[in-house]
Amino acid sequence: MRSVTRDTITQAFLDYCGPETDPRLKSVLESLVRHLHAFAVENNLTHAEWRKGLELLTKAGDITDSERNEFVLFSDVLGLSSLVDMINSPDEGTPSSVLGPFHMLGAPDLAVGGDMKGDNVGDTVIVTGTVCEPDGKPIAGAEIEIWQTADNGLYSNQDPDQSEYNLRGHMVVGEDGRYLFTTVRPSPYAVPDDGPVGELLHATGRDPWRPSHLHFIITAPGFRSLVTEVFPSDDPYLDVDAVFGVREKLIMIYEKQSAGDAIPDGLAAADALTDPYYKVDFDFVLVREA
Repeated sequence: MRSVTRDTITQAFLDYCGPETDPRLKSVLESLVRHLHAFAVENNLTHAEWRKGLELLTKAGDITDSERNEFVLFSDVLGLSSLVDMINSPDEGTPSSVLGPFHMLGAPDLAVGGDMKGDNVGDTVIVTGTVCEPDGKPIAGAEIEIWQTADNGLYSNQDPDQSEYNLRGHMVVGEDGRYLFTTVRPSPYAVPDDGPVGELLHATGRDPWRPSHLHFIITAPGFRSLVTEVFPSDDPYLDVDAVFGVREKLIMIYEKQSAGDAIPDGLAAADALTDPYYKVDFDFVLVREA
């Protein structure tokens, strides 16, 4: 090891992995180190630049807690989260999209037809659709986690004025695979830019805004889990999403409704609909595990 040089250090690391190393771990590490070392050589990386990178990672660790994950946000704005989603999205199913840094476990149960809007201000939206297989067969008992921002563009774990699980729910669909709930139309928002991710965005002149969206995690026994988000077709930030999460197949249409229009059966908050209100019909397609 005493004779290691800039030309041999990469191979020195590769040889450093012992025979008991998990094959997949070894493969990923070898590829990572090859690219890291090649990056440093290609750019003649200076000590100052290396220290700045470590400084940003240290700041990300300092700011990360149970309510905000700056490392996830770094992955998002660098496009890595979306690239991993694309690599792992089956062609025949609904595309996955970024989880984001504001997901919370333990969302309260929300019955099919239930109301998630509560006393949140903003236009009411009826969101409905089916969880099904590629051939259209409904997936009975599929579980859906839902979360979104309020009208002010903040998630509940960003905003001390919101209750802990505001605009979050957990639903189990019936035999027909149908989901249905009422909520408030979410607003576009800027990703947090008061930390190291913000430093990167500002340094590169990038817009921190995201189009409005609804987050979903959908699971069912025997099927691949789906983490995704859906976006309105009329949002002004569809083509400049700071985290590259928009997919053509994840664009939904908010259909404007008014008093007298047909209301889906079983809607708990039918009497509280605003005039106008909106309706979204979006199906989720899961594929079976290999």
